[in-house]
Amino acid sequence: MKNGLWTLLTQPYAGEDFFLPDLCSPRAVFTLVVLAELVVLVWVLAQPVAGAFNWVGLAMASLFVQWIVLLSAASLCRLRGWMQRQPLLLAILACHLVVIGLTLVFSVLADWILLRGMLGSPQLPGELLLRHGLIALIMTSLLLRYFYLQQQWQCHSQAEVRARLEALQARIRPHFLFNSLNGILSLIGSNPHKAEDALLDLADLFRASLGEVDGLVDWAEERRLCEGYLRIEQARLGTRLRIEWAVELPEQLPILSLSLQPLLENAVLHGVQPDIRGGDIRISGCVQGSQVQIEVSNSCPERSGPTDQGLHMALDNIRARLKARYGAAGQLHNGREGERYFSRLVYPCEQTPVPLRRS
Repeated sequence: MKNGLWTLLTQPYAGEDFFLPDLCSPRAVFTLVVLAELVVLVWVLAQPVAGAFNWVGLAMASLFVQWIVLLSAASLCRLRGWMQRQPLLLAILACHLVVIGLTLVFSVLADWILLRGMLGSPQLPGELLLRHGLIALIMTSLLLRYFYLQQQWQCHSQAEVRARLEALQARIRPHFLFNSLNGILSLIGSNPHKAEDALLDLADLFRASLGEVDGLVDWAEERRLCEGYLRIEQARLGTRLRIEWAVELPEQLPILSLSLQPLLENAVLHGVQPDIRGGDIRISGCVQGSQVQIEVSNSCPERSGPTDQGLHMALDNIRARLKARYGAAGQLHNGREGERYFSRLVYPCEQTPVPLRRS
């Protein structure tokens, strides 16, 4: 254990997430400013004052502390890339030196300007510097400890979400495999060439399903896999299955891998297959503002709906993956509109739309 700790403190940081957040982000700056102001307010309120509240003292203390906080944040933001390549111990030491150094510099400047005058002869106030230096040391240590615990909590949370998603994905794969194999088996005797093509499509789909659970692929790749799945089902259902693509999306648009195929499987198994006359599936998609919207709709019998537990599991899996990747901005809506059932993917667009693929 001691060797592991020594390696952590002396070897370059190898983790993907650095314990020190990006202090240049507006959210981080706002948080630091608010926290600093609260500390100043508590300090001023703790001072014994006769009479009215010391507004001047609050203003001067706020000015003093906020300058230190903002300049420290800017300095650490610029040094963050360098610190990520250094041993953890050196990175922590650098953070303390930056904050304590700026605190001492501003203490000297404040004492010079406010107490001795611009033309006076400044003398280093030793007791004041020691007190401010110790305060800066304690506050920096507490803040770094908070950043480190927050980073560890986020890593554990992401690992937990990933484990749940992988468990869901493992439960969905057999369901998908058995349905596809049943369709291929029905072709072996009547049309072996189609059965061979269907097996190749199935191999591509399974290769994709064994990939990263939260991986992104280009829209062109996701469509290719979905077309392979629909060929498997069309070979089984024949003219009973009718497909219409009405998609206007850039081929390089990122999308969660295999997030569309379960929706197509839902449409086939609950919309087209139960109807002796068959049915149609319509896939549409576009970019609206900063959002991507992809919808799968299908004709369906009046009693039809996603009642199968496996399909509920597939929809829950997609929702969980969208939430893990995009937060509240990633959503999956599904329901009935008249004689059609729809499932709609909505998530933020991660790149500027470029050449469209119209179909």
